[in-house]
Amino acid sequence: MIALALIGLAGGLITGISPCILPVLPVILLSGGAQSARSTAGTAVDPDGVPAAAPPGPSRWRPYLVIAGLVVSFSLITLAGSLVLGLLGLPQDVLRWAGLVVLVLIGIGLIVPRFEELLEKPFAWIPRRSVGTEGNGFVLGLVLGTVYVPCAGPVLAAITVAGSTGRIGVETIVLTVTFALGAAAPLLLFALAGRRVAERVAAFRKHQRGVRITGGIVMIALAVGLVFDLPGALQRLVPDYTSDLQRQLAQSEEVTQALDLGGLVTDENRQLDQCTNGAAELESCGPVPSIRGIQQWFNTPDGAAVDLDELRGRVVLIDFWAYSCINCQRSIPHVVAWDEAYRDAGLSVIGVHSPEYAFEKEPRNVEAGIRDFGIDYPVALDNDLATWTNFRNRYWPAHYLVDADGVVRQVSFGEGHYADTERLIRQLLEDADPGVALPAATEVADETPDAGSTTPETFLGTTKQANFGGEEPYRRSTSSFAFPEKLADDRFALDGSWALDTQSIAPADGGKAAVRLSYLASEVRMVLGGEGTITVRDGGTTQRIEISGVPRSYAVHQSDSPERGTLDVTVEGDVQAYSFTFG
Repeated sequence: MIALALIGLAGGLITGISPCILPVLPVILLSGGAQSARSTAGTAVDPDGVPAAAPPGPSRWRPYLVIAGLVVSFSLITLAGSLVLGLLGLPQDVLRWAGLVVLVLIGIGLIVPRFEELLEKPFAWIPRRSVGTEGNGFVLGLVLGTVYVPCAGPVLAAITVAGSTGRIGVETIVLTVTFALGAAAPLLLFALAGRRVAERVAAFRKHQRGVRITGGIVMIALAVGLVFDLPGALQRLVPDYTSDLQRQLAQSEEVTQALDLGGLVTDENRQLDQCTNGAAELESCGPVPSIRGIQQWFNTPDGAAVDLDELRGRVVLIDFWAYSCINCQRSIPHVVAWDEAYRDAGLSVIGVHSPEYAFEKEPRNVEAGIRDFGIDYPVALDNDLATWTNFRNRYWPAHYLVDADGVVRQVSFGEGHYADTERLIRQLLEDADPGVALPAATEVADETPDAGSTTPETFLGTTKQANFGGEEPYRRSTSSFAFPEKLADDRFALDGSWALDTQSIAPADGGKAAVRLSYLASEVRMVLGGEGTITVRDGGTTQRIEISGVPRSYAVHQSDSPERGTLDVTVEGDVQAYSFTFG
């Protein structure tokens, strides 16, 4: 428990000093000064010329109330948001939009005092001095918590996954609260600094009305900017000074074990660890966990959900995949072939699309992937990784083979084991119906690369890259690159002006830039999206490829056997590059 609390605080502190605070930082700085302007506006007189009682001075508790509200709303929304919204049948972003609306209303209230009075009327029954604030400091904090979305890291991922599954225990609550406190601590320092400026700087006392108006404009601008995702562009303009800390935290073995991102153990999935990976014989690993938290279904009548309980009597294969994953692309032909061969004999295949990238959450992108791979069986869109976590999964792809009684009998992580899995499918079909007539075994070639025979998958986004071989710091603030004199094996480097983002990179301002890759593989593919072209120079050959539409995988090198080589890819236009994959 203490370890989780320390991990939560560390993850929150790193987030709280990262560029992610930029969207709310102006509001935090101005919240004290803007509100205190009204309470120090001077002494009024009544109609008889007698000075009226001076309004109460600005509360010293306001910065604390703002940050307390942020911590409370952020914790509740992160932990229980998906669960509550799911129960109510509401869209996942309804709280964020509600927060944006209230933020605009508060901004208008700062600009138009009469409007602020109308906003505060519903709270008139609350004694002002009991809450110690001249305005809705806590309410403002609650609103900021709904729109403040920190950079995703391992701690936040663990919290989100726990909330998505609806299995929220003491450990998850401790992790969430400590993360929120860690993230809010730097913001509290800025809020206190804003309060100190409001109290001591003469300009604030002389131009109180202007300060309030400025605060209102900033709040409205924040809401508008969040609608159009302008904070993302702003963050790319400043140094990503916490990227190394984030990477060290994410890659720490102790942190990974403590968070156990794919291992949330529940009564449903407790027995799954009785299965060994890719077993050649049937095992008994407990009842199959439920499919839950699905945003959308494909390939079902009217998009209806598939209920595993209704499939009793049939053998079920559950395939976790993502459409841009090269390992899944080599695995899916086997799954499609099994579905076609054994569906009439009693096999039901269910695909669970669990995204690795943000673009893989877009339903139309997934639908295009389903169509391209020729998938006819039902596919669940598991955008919150709720089913992924309920199966204690950690891999793309992953296969869970379930018998006719609903018991998991084989688990296979990653590529390979296809012959064993098919043999076990046939065995379970015969067990369920001894008189079944099975077709001949499928003959899809196993193209799983030998271990160590190819370059590892190479991510280009700043949060996951590990194979950069250039001399520059690989941060979002770095925009100019040059190829090194010598590039090490299995590394990549950049040349020209690039805009680096957390999950992808793109030529700056839609221009032209190049990436060099040293590889060992028979096939090299590049995940690309957007509109433009790439020119691939591979040895003595050159090919030009048009890029258009949603992100997908493009072949940039093919040979009969694995070979070591170097290729240069010149990217032109509005093209986003996500990763290199190898076969």
